[in-house]
Amino acid sequence: MGQDGFTPQKRSTTFSPLPTTATNGGGRHSSGRVITRGRQIQKTFNNIKITILCGFVTILVLRGTIGVGNLGSSEADAVNQNVIEETNRILAEIRSDSDPTDPDEPPEPEINPNVTYTLGPKIENWDVSRKNWLESNPEFPNYVNGKPQILLLTGSPPNPCDNPIGDHYLLKAVKNKIDYCRIHGIEIVYNMAHLDKELAGYWAKLPMIRRLMLSHPKVEWIWWMDSDALFTDMVFEIPLSKYGNHNLVIHGYPDLLFDQKSWIALNTGSFLFRNCQWSLDLLDAWAPMGPKGPIRDEAGKILTANLKGRPAFEADDQSALIYLLISQKDQWMDKVFIENSYYLHGYWAGLVDRYEEMIEKYHPGLGDERWPFVTHFVGCKPCGSYGDYPVEQCLRSMERAFNFADNQVLNLYGFGHRGLLSPKIRRIRNETDTPLQYVDQFDIRRPAHGNDRPQS
Repeated sequence: MGQDGFTPQKRSTTFSPLPTTATNGGGRHSSGRVITRGRQIQKTFNNIKITILCGFVTILVLRGTIGVGNLGSSEADAVNQNVIEETNRILAEIRSDSDPTDPDEPPEPEINPNVTYTLGPKIENWDVSRKNWLESNPEFPNYVNGKPQILLLTGSPPNPCDNPIGDHYLLKAVKNKIDYCRIHGIEIVYNMAHLDKELAGYWAKLPMIRRLMLSHPKVEWIWWMDSDALFTDMVFEIPLSKYGNHNLVIHGYPDLLFDQKSWIALNTGSFLFRNCQWSLDLLDAWAPMGPKGPIRDEAGKILTANLKGRPAFEADDQSALIYLLISQKDQWMDKVFIENSYYLHGYWAGLVDRYEEMIEKYHPGLGDERWPFVTHFVGCKPCGSYGDYPVEQCLRSMERAFNFADNQVLNLYGFGHRGLLSPKIRRIRNETDTPLQYVDQFDIRRPAHGNDRPQS
């Protein structure tokens, strides 16, 4: 999120309380609803209508092309216009935030703004319960070959992108994540469901992280990554042994957090939670600012008043986490590792135009400014209808980042992109009758792989 055009807000000397009142046992508990039969029928009906309409449009095009039929031009134009309007209506319905009301489904209860919002029933003794489950299910170990099990969570809204090309770049971004996870033995979940309708937008990650922790007890770390972030060092691995005494690993700068109280001191576009009671407790403390509507609006005012440089808008998950860690430092910070020795989050604008220089001077596996681990396209919003930067600049930069990473994958197969802006590939090695020598030399999954540069 860009800051251009905004004036830093004056911070108050004390922190205001959360815009909710804590109660015991009175919070609203949310869970994913099972799609009713009526809603399934409605969605199926919409899909059938789209198929029929597409066929009808094809027939109209053929009529106009080969001159078949007796329709007059004015009548044909009217029919064609009706088809376009009906198609647009259905697409708008698919893109809408709400489904057609199912008469068999009870109305959603209203949120009480005077009651602390909760992600679900309070979970206690999770560490003991999980330990017992792991001991009872040795076929699902949380460590394999001495390495903790990691699950990468990413996702995008359930609706089509406002900008049609955005879906193409979402596909490229998930392909990039699948490649990295396949190479490093990481499970991946791509989520498109709003498990809690109140926590949409920035906040949708919280209920999903919690649900994955509780549903996958064998997973030691849940790793959230935004859909607009790409792996650009396919060799680098997070040094998890470094975080033995910590439960949250997030990119940021301690001086910006505690000295300046900046709203960009941390970045929630890429972070890791350990699967433990502490993490569940932090999620519970983090969520109350998230419900959309008056609660989120009022929380946004508190965040703007207390975080340096934050513009006036509704509460977002990143600002809320920063505020929580500042205002409750003694409770949380001993288990938080603020990482900046490598690019768990790398701001794209200072990186994408240096890829050729990186290829010339360095090699994958470094993860820092020499060869960034993650390039995050903050402010681009390729799936939305607006962003903080020109669309052309963002798409060009995302194409370069994707191809920069993809070359590291294609190198094993003897291919590479013709250029960092080209989707076309070229052969970079001749075929051989002894292919295993290339596996030994170029497979980045092998520990021996290191300084071999992929071709640009």
